Amino acid sequence: MSNRAASANRRQVGLAVTALAVLALTTACGGKDYASGGDRVLPAGQGTSDNGYGSGAGKDGGYGADSAGGAAAGGMGAAAKTLALKEAPGLGKVVTDSGGLTLYRFDKDTAKPPKSTCAGDCASTWPPVPADDAKATTGINAADLGSVARSDGSKQLTLGGWPVYRYAKDTAPGDTKGQDVGGVWHALAADGGKASAEAKKPPAAAEPKADVSVAENPQLGKVIVDSKGRTLYRFTKDNPWPMKFACTGACLDTWKPAKPADKSKIEGVPAKLITTVKRPDGSKQLAVDCWPMYWFTGDKKPGDVNGQGVKGTWFAVGPDGKKITKSAAATGSSDSSDSSSSYGSSGSYGSSGSY
Repeated sequence: MSNRAASANRRQVGLAVTALAVLALTTACGGKDYASGGDRVLPAGQGTSDNGYGSGAGKDGGYGADSAGGAAAGGMGAAAKTLALKEAPGLGKVVTDSGGLTLYRFDKDTAKPPKSTCAGDCASTWPPVPADDAKATTGINAADLGSVARSDGSKQLTLGGWPVYRYAKDTAPGDTKGQDVGGVWHALAADGGKASAEAKKPPAAAEPKADVSVAENPQLGKVIVDSKGRTLYRFTKDNPWPMKFACTGACLDTWKPAKPADKSKIEGVPAKLITTVKRPDGSKQLAVDCWPMYWFTGDKKPGDVNGQGVKGTWFAVGPDGKKITKSAAATGSSDSSDSSSSYGSSGSYGSSGSY
């Protein structure tokens, strides 16, 4: 065999090996090889990370110089003064500062012993509340108030042992935009727990709902819903393989990542379509047919499909894992009379209007 022929042969072998390597990667999700049936956790790939802080705000974390909650980058926010309990839609009573801004806790902190893990850029987006000049109010036990020393030596307020923060994008009294950001930030209840109206409801007599199931929708037909009956959507600017998350930062204020599903609690959807993906901040998210799934804050009750077709990039998903492209009619959903006027060109998702 001549040198030229031998070289060509080696080149062909090299190309074949490369092709097999690419195939091995794509069959994990992009190639739809579900033979293993396992609950694969797919790594985050491209896309802008918000580091779990739900940022997307400017360097000052969204607080202007004149804001009541203003803080220098990574510094402490304003004093809380007299805490209050305010009713928040869907959350029940939440703790606020004297100006009515909602106060939050961070799942990556600890309460026993108290420890704050939010510093630097995180503290710009989530300004820590100083312990000085904080007082309890009716419904909040003064004994639950405390403080924790931060890495810079400053004292941060704690409630029930949990370090207390504000959210940069809550600019008006009553805002709760920080609720469930990244799945790790939660409005505070009176005892330092996570605020939730559902926690006050008596246990339901019916059997627990499936983590993922199928509901019949008058406008769209069969759609995939979560355990609370909320319609789940995919974002066409995401990418299933290689994994890419285009909904980050401010997008997550409106479109919340769906929680991973227990494979034993799936109804009406082939288990092989259900996987778990890892977001850039390390949190895990439900995926259907490898696409990350979200629920829409504009859907106010089970059966609402106000997110369908928003910006031409958000779509409900059928039990076969494929996106549903038909339009939602203006009937059958009390909040869907004109979703484009409420959530579309008005730019309520952020100045870029990209989602």
